[in-house]
Parts: sequence; structure tokens; C-alpha cells
Amino acid sequence: MTVDGHGEWQGPHMDPIGSAERRVANRFEAEFVPFIVDGEPSPGEWILQLDGSYPLGGGFHVYRMDPGTRTTPHEHTCDEQFLMLEGELIDHDGHVYRPGDLVLLAAGTRHDSRTETGCTLAVFIATTEENLVD
Repeated sequence: MTVDGHGEWQGPHMDPIGSAERRVANRFEAEFVPFIVDGEPSPGEWILQLDGSYPLGGGFHVYRMDPGTRTTPHEHTCDEQFLMLEGELIDHDGHVYRPGDLVLLAAGTRHDSRTETGCTLAVFIATTEENLVD
């Protein structure tokens, strides 16, 4: 591709992207839905997910926790990757994730997390986690 004398890209023809092929949600304006744990809304956990081909909490999504929230203890069935956008997240072992941290938790990782400040993460996980029971 090149740029012509008017600053326009020159390259292969591409049709405009239609509304059926493009979904956009602004994380500051979009409505988050409750995160579901064992078939019930989990208090203080919220999710914004555009791709319905994954179950809720799978694929790429934005995950938000209210201040004082703790996740259900769980095991990762695949690698989970997330980027901390806001707030702090504290794992069961005391490790603190802060804004800007890019994290990979390996498949088989067992943990729960909590937040005192509230937090927002951009998450990718191919398969949903399995909740741990006593």
C-alpha cells in the first residue's frame, strides 16, 4: 500500500464494514451485565462481552469488580491473559496486580482474587474456568 498525493491509502479494494460485521461498545458507556457463577449472578462482578460465540466469561471481554468483591475460588482450564485497566486486584497469595500489568495465569492455576478499590480488566480466556468446592 502507498499514500497518494492527497494522503489517501492506495491498495486493494475493500468494501465498507457493515453494522452486522462490526460491533462497538465503549466500556465507559456500555451496560455491563452480571457475571454468572453456578447459574446465579455473582454480587459485585460485571462483564461486557461482544462475541456471543463464547459462553459468558469466555473469549475476549471486559470484567469489572466492585470495591470489596472477592471471586469464587476456581481453576483455569486454559491459560488466562488479562490487562489491568483500573484499580488493584489481589490474588489469594498476596500478589497485587496494578494498572498496566499484563498477566498470564497458566492452565491449571487455582486461585481466587479480591479487590479493595474495585478494578477493571481486559480478559482473554478460551474456555471458562471451573469453580472449586470444598
